[in-house]
Amino acid sequence: MSVDSGWSARWAVIAVVSVTALAGAAQADEKPSYGPPAKWVQVAEIPAPPADDQAPSVQLLLSDKQSQHDSSGSAYYNRRIVKVLKPEGLQGGSRSVTWDPVRSKVTLHALAIIRNGQRIDLLKQGQDVLVLRREKNLERAMLDGRMTASIQIKDLQVGDVIDWAYTQEHKEVLLGGRTNDFEAMSWSGVAARYRVRLLWPDGTPLTWRVTTGFPQPKIGKSGKINELLVDVRDVKSPKAPIGAPMRFQRLGMLEATTYSGWDDISRRMAPLYAKASELSADSSLRPEIAQIAGVSSDPKVRAFKALQMVEDKTRYLFLGMGDGGYKPASVDETWSRRFGDCKGKTVLLLTVLRELGVEAEPVLVSTTGGDGLSERTPSAALFNHVLVRARIDGKSYWLDGTRSGDLGDLDSLRPPPFRWALPLRAAGASIEEIVQPPLSRPDDEGLIHIDASAGLDKPARMTTTLILRGERGLSMARALRTTPRADLERVLKQQASASTSWMTIEKIDFDVSPDGVGKIVISGSADLDWRMNDDLGVREFRFPGSGAGKASAFPRREPGPNDDAPYITPFPNYSTSTVEVVLPNKGAGFTVKGPSYSGRLANNELVQTTGLKDGVARFTSSSRSVGRELPFADAEEANKAARRLAGEAQIVRAPKGS
Repeated sequence: MSVDSGWSARWAVIAVVSVTALAGAAQADEKPSYGPPAKWVQVAEIPAPPADDQAPSVQLLLSDKQSQHDSSGSAYYNRRIVKVLKPEGLQGGSRSVTWDPVRSKVTLHALAIIRNGQRIDLLKQGQDVLVLRREKNLERAMLDGRMTASIQIKDLQVGDVIDWAYTQEHKEVLLGGRTNDFEAMSWSGVAARYRVRLLWPDGTPLTWRVTTGFPQPKIGKSGKINELLVDVRDVKSPKAPIGAPMRFQRLGMLEATTYSGWDDISRRMAPLYAKASELSADSSLRPEIAQIAGVSSDPKVRAFKALQMVEDKTRYLFLGMGDGGYKPASVDETWSRRFGDCKGKTVLLLTVLRELGVEAEPVLVSTTGGDGLSERTPSAALFNHVLVRARIDGKSYWLDGTRSGDLGDLDSLRPPPFRWALPLRAAGASIEEIVQPPLSRPDDEGLIHIDASAGLDKPARMTTTLILRGERGLSMARALRTTPRADLERVLKQQASASTSWMTIEKIDFDVSPDGVGKIVISGSADLDWRMNDDLGVREFRFPGSGAGKASAFPRREPGPNDDAPYITPFPNYSTSTVEVVLPNKGAGFTVKGPSYSGRLANNELVQTTGLKDGVARFTSSSRSVGRELPFADAEEANKAARRLAGEAQIVRAPKGS
């Protein structure tokens, strides 16, 4: 897997670049080979369908994954046999395999239909195989040069058995031939046979682990060849517990690696970044560095200016062909062409920081699978992104050159949500946790001010003010730089009218401060719905949407593996909201009713108040998350409390006779 990420939207004009880059990546293995499996593969017989009274439209007869690993690389044999039971299963009438033509080779063994005991060959030595270079992430400015061989199955009928098999050989020369293997049980219904087989010779440092729900492997040996084997029949795949953190959802998995540890990855990749960050004496980057140095001698100011330079003066484009999956482009190359992927931008930022006297190093992260990463078998394939960790006065700052539009200063940057990072050092390094503290001030502040002092039956002036910090504030700043203001105003008005349809919008103002804090002010009028409460004999105003009883709940789980795992909760979050109503006659005779709570609810420090003072009815709410996981045993009580609070409306009651 390449070290890069598409975790935020990136766009670039890449037509010319793509043609040039792909032309240079042409290799001999851009087409698959055809032939029987290698001798080390044990070819299975087609099993009979399993007994399954709730079988899906496509029933799995055989999943056979066999692999061979040594010091130079790996070979992965895959065979999957399914039976079409229902018309809905005919939609899956194609088979495909994707590979990197520089580092991998694919051999297709079989694609056939078994019908009424007769085997119909569909492979035909590649007569109907369509081979494409299909850049699936082109719209995200990502090019990886991968090839896809695709075959459409003709004349597929209900009752047919489809037999599909191929082998992919992979060599990661850049990382010394180190490799990994991964297998996960994932299918519907009952599988007739499930087999996983790993082979490795003596002297190959292969280690493995299984997660909950995976059958316990048998370890054997024949001569100098070690074997790990799982071979089970009539088996279901385990189902992940809903709402659980990622590490508890990794069920029915086998992982294997020939890396000796995280430090092995660190040592092997560090020289790639050290070499790429060598700056030439006459580099055109040097005047840029000098300009930043002239702004300030403060390392924090310098580091932030360097980050902004990389973000603003180089665009994002991932080139993963050849060694580009792991090897970064040189600093001068990235700067001269003014584009780079996460590796190239990291090298550029590292070089500038080093020249400015700021301590910094590259670190690998996973943008999608960070939770529980430290528990997994070490592999470079687990990472898909690289960024910079700068250290100033003993504090770590995480700098990502693939972002755009960061404002403020270095201390306003927050640690990324990736959970774990692997520093790349010549001496090697262990994986480290990225600590995210709770927010110290709200990301979202909302104030709705209603002036009803003119009377219950008069239109009330209304102003809504929103303060946006963090990513929401920066998103607004980016939008202001890329979209005409009139278009943004129209979108904001549409959004506001949808959420507060009882308000007539007259004006909307919005802007972003130099430190990235957005502010939106919406003003207009509203006809407040003062309704008679027949039980109390008074008119009252219920704030729209309050007391509806709608509360997010932690779902109940079916029995199964890890069914008592904690629930994941949003973190870090911090928001506040205030509704205030200026009342007639300075509030004489008016009363209020609403939620009043102070405590911890589902990892949130929650404070809700209701009051009336100086003629103003005021309802406030503050919610600050202080943890990312809620113990399973606490979920039901949290659900009850959330439902109770969600059912309490914000009510202003007028005096009798009003």
